[in-house]
Amino acid sequence: MTGPIHVGVIGTGWCGGIRAETCAASPYVLSLHIAEIRPERLAEVAAALSPASATTDYKEWLDRVDAVMISATPETTHYPMARDCLSAGKHVLLEKPLALTLDEADELVALADRQGVKFAIGYSQRFNPKQAYVKRCVADGTLGAPVSAMVSRHITRNLGRKIGGRIKLSPAAMEATHDIDFLMWCLRPARPVRVYAQEVRRVMAGSHNVPDCTWITITFDNGVVAVVGAGWILPPGYPNFSTTTIEFVGTDAALLVDDSHRDIVLNRMDGGVVFPLSSMPGERVGHVYAGPMAAETDHFVEAVARDTPVLVPASEAREVMQVYLAADESAETARPIALDPLWRPAGTAATA
Repeated sequence: MTGPIHVGVIGTGWCGGIRAETCAASPYVLSLHIAEIRPERLAEVAAALSPASATTDYKEWLDRVDAVMISATPETTHYPMARDCLSAGKHVLLEKPLALTLDEADELVALADRQGVKFAIGYSQRFNPKQAYVKRCVADGTLGAPVSAMVSRHITRNLGRKIGGRIKLSPAAMEATHDIDFLMWCLRPARPVRVYAQEVRRVMAGSHNVPDCTWITITFDNGVVAVVGAGWILPPGYPNFSTTTIEFVGTDAALLVDDSHRDIVLNRMDGGVVFPLSSMPGERVGHVYAGPMAAETDHFVEAVARDTPVLVPASEAREVMQVYLAADESAETARPIALDPLWRPAGTAATA
């Protein structure tokens, strides 16, 4: 396929709304179709973007689009929706997580391969310029041989409660997953061979039955050791606030990245200090977009329209999924988990 395409967006909440708006402005998009189960939100987005169709059921327009972006919640919807769209021969951009089980993930990846369509996962932080710079410094030898890496990511309690309230997935699966993907992206072709994790349950356990934070140590087969920390109990003073610190150490140099969003401070008489432009997906600021999700959306649309590779293939997201599932099992059992390509969480069996 080459040339402009017809695009559908399923779910037009926070992330889906960003993707729909970006598609509406893209020269690669011939027509935009949206699906949203909340009538008031559907009407709001339809009025703002004037899509070719707006409905509560994506199956009404599925046969009229070339590509679909799935931004629906809860995350239990990802597998059946992706399966429907891939089975229909559509290119798919799916928000993380890829699936809830490795069996589901393997089925979707295999289905996309059989259909010959592009299947990308929304790891938007690969489109963060700071993380892209780290990737380049590792790839071009600026750091020498990689030795160690650390990523610490934390979000606010309000957002943590929202995520934890809709599905029982850990910070490893919902937040650290971005950073596991980032580290594996930087270190390829090295692969993780051992995972050890611990978690803390003091704030969210009683109300949501999820950990407050998870800290994960990942050992790669080239000897590099990486640590990823993720939590979602920061005080709620900063809407959509996300703070991230990255340290990447090599034999010849060390790279330290502050992505804490403390560079812009708004101090209000009626509300105190606020850190704007601090959400992970980003937000529109007048004529520009601050954040990575618009660029990620444009990349996927262009990849389909020009038939070029996607930056985040689902096969790589499946490997990330294996690591965070191992982290969850390690935190539960208090023991390190040895990984190999066939590893699955205890109590599951490999697909024949």
